[in-house]
Amino acid sequence: MTPGIRRRMSGPLIGLMLVAPPVLVVVVLILFPALAAALSTLRIETPDGAGYSLRRYADFFADRQSLTNLSFTLWVSLTTTCLLLAACLPLAVFLRFSKSPFAGMIQGIAIFPLFVPAIVVCYALIRFVGPNGIVATLLSHVGIAGFSSPYLSQWGPVIGLFWEGIPLTLLILLSALGQVSESAVEAARDVGAGAGSILAFIIVPLIRRSLLVAFALDFLSIFGSFTTPYLLGPASPEMMGVFMQRTFGEVRDPMQAQTQAVVSFLICAVVGLLYVRAISKNAARQTP
Repeated sequence: MTPGIRRRMSGPLIGLMLVAPPVLVVVVLILFPALAAALSTLRIETPDGAGYSLRRYADFFADRQSLTNLSFTLWVSLTTTCLLLAACLPLAVFLRFSKSPFAGMIQGIAIFPLFVPAIVVCYALIRFVGPNGIVATLLSHVGIAGFSSPYLSQWGPVIGLFWEGIPLTLLILLSALGQVSESAVEAARDVGAGAGSILAFIIVPLIRRSLLVAFALDFLSIFGSFTTPYLLGPASPEMMGVFMQRTFGEVRDPMQAQTQAVVSFLICAVVGLLYVRAISKNAARQTP
């Protein structure tokens, strides 16, 4: 074997050796347990022996409470994700192109929730928007009655998860906007394009893959959240994380909780495929 061929073979081999440990960890700690859990939910004990059946999943989708909780989880995830993108995109554009001396301070305030634990956020929101919180007290002092607190309502988790999700969404969008040249924006302004037209026809098309990445990461983070829905959400309906914990710990039905987990995993896997597809296309576009 010539030295040139040996060098060409050693490159891919070294690359495979470098990625082998993290891939092995993912397979052993994530993929194998997930596959084993999914197979165990299909295993049914009968008088004639063990067999495989979709009965547990049929029971899940036939149960009104399970469908209500799943629908509520999807609603909270989609609503919060859309609110995050709608709020963070204009903010990210402002921070990217603004020359204001206050831009750095605004960015620091927006990223601050990243360093606050979820349980602290929840108790702060309870004190702020709870039935006897700061908002209700201030409104009562100015003569406004009838304040309906979002605490323990369907909007409770949305508010808490929205506050928690701002930093991640903003950082992703700022990273994407860093690749948008100011010359393109200035050229559009020179021909009379307004801020809305620049955002819709120049900025959004250039960062659409990053928007998809932000959507996928926000959705997955919100769908799998537990602390915020547990502390701020209603007793019924419940988000899937709280529902699974109650099924496992209070109802004492671990197999049904496992079935709920597999259903949640499959939904998140579909969204995860969107993330992987966006990343792959972006990597392929940047490959010379």
